[in-house]
Amino acid sequence: MGDYPKALSYYEKALAITQQSLPPNHPSLGSTYNNIGMAYKNMGDYPKALSSHEKALEIQQKSLPPNHPELGTSYDNIGMVYYSMDDYTKALSYFEKAHAIRQQSLPSNHPEVGVSYNSLGMVYDSMGHYPKALSYYEKALEIQRKSLPSNHPDFGASYNNLGMVYDSMGDYPEALSYYEKALTIKQQSLPSNHPSLGNTYNNLGMVYENMGNYSKAHSCYKCALEIVEQSLPTNPLKFQTFGENLERVKQKL
Repeated sequence: MGDYPKALSYYEKALAITQQSLPPNHPSLGSTYNNIGMAYKNMGDYPKALSSHEKALEIQQKSLPPNHPELGTSYDNIGMVYYSMDDYTKALSYFEKAHAIRQQSLPSNHPEVGVSYNSLGMVYDSMGHYPKALSYYEKALEIQRKSLPSNHPDFGASYNNLGMVYDSMGDYPEALSYYEKALTIKQQSLPSNHPSLGNTYNNLGMVYENMGNYSKAHSCYKCALEIVEQSLPTNPLKFQTFGENLERVKQKL
C-alpha cells in the first residue's frame, strides 16, 4: 500500500497500451488518466495531478452523457487536488459539480453520494464553517450506514472527519470519541502500515496533547511516525510534521 511511484508506472504503461488500441476519446482513457492523477496527487505533485484529471474530464465530456457518474468522479478528483493545494473556493466549486451530477444520476443512498457529502464537509471544515461541515459529514455517515458493511474503511474516514470538526471546535471529548471509532475501523479494514492509520494516530495524539494527557499523546505520535516512516519516500512533509509533534510532546512529559 502507498507505493505510488510503482502505481504510476503501472498506470502509464496501461495508458500507452490503451492509447494504441482505442479511439482517442474512449471513456477507458479517462479512467486511466484519473488513476494517473490520483497517483500524482498522493505523491504531492499537484500540477501533474490536475493536468491528468483535466485530461480525464475532457475525454469524458466528449464521450459520455453530461450527467454520467464518471464525470462526477473527475470533478471530485479535481476538487481534491485544489483542496490539497488549500484553494478551498475552487475545491468547493468542483465538489458541488460532482455532487449535482451524483444526485441526478445515482440513487440517494449510493456510496458515491456519500463521498460527495464528505468532500463538501471537508472543504467547509477547512473554511471554518463547522456547522455546515458537521451537517454534510452526518449525511455521509447516514448513507454509509444504509449502503456499506459496518467495518468498511469509508466509515473510518467519516468518523475521522467528524472528529476533526469537533477538534476544531475545541470539543475534545467528542473529537476523541470519533477518532477512536475511526481507529478501530481502520485497524480492522486496512493494512497495519496504511498511511490513513498514521493520520488517525496523529489526530488522536493532538487531542490527547490538547487535553494535557502527554503520555497518551506521545504513544499516538510515535505510532503515527512509525507508520509514515514506511512510506517516507512519498511523504517527507508528513514525516517531518509527525516527527515535530513527537519531539514537542516529549518536552512536556
